[in-house]
Amino acid sequence: MEITKAVKADIPQLCVLLDYLFTQEADFTPNPELQARGLETVIADPDMGEILIARKPGEHPGTGEILGMVNLLYSVSTVLGARVGIIEDMVVSPSGRGMGVGSKILSYAIDFAKQNGCKRITLLTDHDNLEAHRFYQKHGFTQSEMVTFRLSLEGQPLNI
Repeated sequence: MEITKAVKADIPQLCVLLDYLFTQEADFTPNPELQARGLETVIADPDMGEILIARKPGEHPGTGEILGMVNLLYSVSTVLGARVGIIEDMVVSPSGRGMGVGSKILSYAIDFAKQNGCKRITLLTDHDNLEAHRFYQKHGFTQSEMVTFRLSLEGQPLNI
């Protein structure tokens, strides 16, 4: 397995992974067109973040099946006075589960964030996804006392 940055040609496979993720999350509904647009935006602007992918080796470099992804977005924390990372869209394909793909790609993302000046990583999971909670805790994450609130600025329901 190799872990690399995603490129535009990876977007169709990444949309499939996001379909798996968004059908599991209570707040979201898959929409391949919007997902592709969002992925392309991040891939085109490394200052915004990086999409890191775990890929099964293929016949040619960069051609194997994508087994997992993590979207690492950047922001600035005024508390820390520094860049921080936000993990958005961490998902492993059904064919990649049980092989350590999630642990490998998360560890890679944490190291990548450190190398890119991040002082903290934040992520969200569904409140009842206890398996994900255990997974992230195993990797050193702790549950915050913060509560998430959202406001749609387009008048749309938030479950899109």
